Amino acid sequence: MRRPSSHSRSLAGSLARFLSSAAVTAVLAAGLGGCQTMSDITGSLTSSSSSSSSKAPAVPEDPRRAVEVYGERYRANPKDAEAALGYGQALRATGQRAQAAAVLEQATIAHSGNKALLAAYGRALADNGNSQAAFDVLSRAHSPANPDWRILSVQGTTLDKMAKHEEARRYYATALKIVPEEPSVLSNLGLSYMLTRELPQAEETLRRAHSNPRADGRVRQNLALVVGLQGRFAEAETIAKGDLPADEATANVAYLREMLSRKDKDNSRPPGKQATVPVAALNRPD
Repeated sequence: MRRPSSHSRSLAGSLARFLSSAAVTAVLAAGLGGCQTMSDITGSLTSSSSSSSSKAPAVPEDPRRAVEVYGERYRANPKDAEAALGYGQALRATGQRAQAAAVLEQATIAHSGNKALLAAYGRALADNGNSQAAFDVLSRAHSPANPDWRILSVQGTTLDKMAKHEEARRYYATALKIVPEEPSVLSNLGLSYMLTRELPQAEETLRRAHSNPRADGRVRQNLALVVGLQGRFAEAETIAKGDLPADEATANVAYLREMLSRKDKDNSRPPGKQATVPVAALNRPD
């Protein structure tokens, strides 16, 4: 068998040090979201859950505009569960995650049995890195008798953040029993394997996700990243480009190169110094 090149050995050593960093692992896992979107757990922003919703103005798909519309409704009546839910989701979508968590926390206090609010609050806590609290809240958002695969998948990501990878994978497995080959769950599972440096297994899982017609661009990016981490840079670039328009393909490849470059630069840092940007930042937040 051919001996690994010095570059490959350097790459493997750099990857091992990079992924073993507790700080990097925490941020890396924070990106685990697969293909989830603003409505990943709690349903569409325009869903109706109260009789007053028929009188509400139509909510635009633009999350910034949704913040304005739902924010106005929420300020007019903070006890309106639908307004709080929509406002919290829109705040998350625009990156205002601390405010989203605060709004949803108050809503769950006022509506302690509302499963949709609990799910959204748990997701907001996960966004903010409060992994244990997020897991606990999400556990209240559904029951074993009526499991929600989306919540199970997010619970898996919170467990990955806490380095409970085997337990996390059990949650992904349960979710996949409900929705076999769901690409967002497979993407989370693939990144879980990447966290434990099981790169061939991560690649195999992400290829399954990527082969699904419902997979979005982030699955492609995650797969390209894992392939690149194994030293197959030309193949990683081909995957990152895919059949995208030229401008998107160029942007994806540039981002892939940037992440892999930052990983390589970590290899040249003095002992004790660690990179602050994780390679899995390709898995962009929802």
